[in-house]
Amino acid sequence: MRIISGTHKGTYIPVPKHFKARPTTDFAKEALFNILANYFDFNELAVLDLFSGTGSIGYEFASRGARQVDMVEINPRYAGFIRSKALSMGFGNIEVYHKDVFRILPSLISKYDIIFADPPYFLEGLETVPDSVFMAEILVSDGWFILEHGKKHNFNSHDNFKEIRRYGSVHFSVFVQNP
Repeated sequence: MRIISGTHKGTYIPVPKHFKARPTTDFAKEALFNILANYFDFNELAVLDLFSGTGSIGYEFASRGARQVDMVEINPRYAGFIRSKALSMGFGNIEVYHKDVFRILPSLISKYDIIFADPPYFLEGLETVPDSVFMAEILVSDGWFILEHGKKHNFNSHDNFKEIRRYGSVHFSVFVQNP
């Protein structure tokens, strides 16, 4: 896993072999961030990374200058790994929460410009993630919620659905918080 751009461009982050998390591929991550760069000024962003896994997406936002990157990961080893790597890279803009996503969402009070979620593709209840995010009312007006998922799921009938981007087996469904 590597950071594609920003202050830590090219930094390779070795993931322990025993981790079962599936980091977003560099190809898909680069394509996603190229799209985001056309819509957002990274220096202004508050980002929430749900199901953070190895931290790949959160590190990318932090490297590109996001002012706040909150990361939520239920697995204690993964959360510890993210915390350790963020500290070693000097990312003072990253906060890691070792919590269950579905339990922490209703208690969050910060507002976010972008919320990214990469749950396990086999997660029971994956189809409820968009509604859980929007019910929490933590996305700013015109903010984006991006859900990474496999081809099995289709969210285009959701009220807040904007578009889908496909990169091999990686699908990003993009939703927008209506004003």
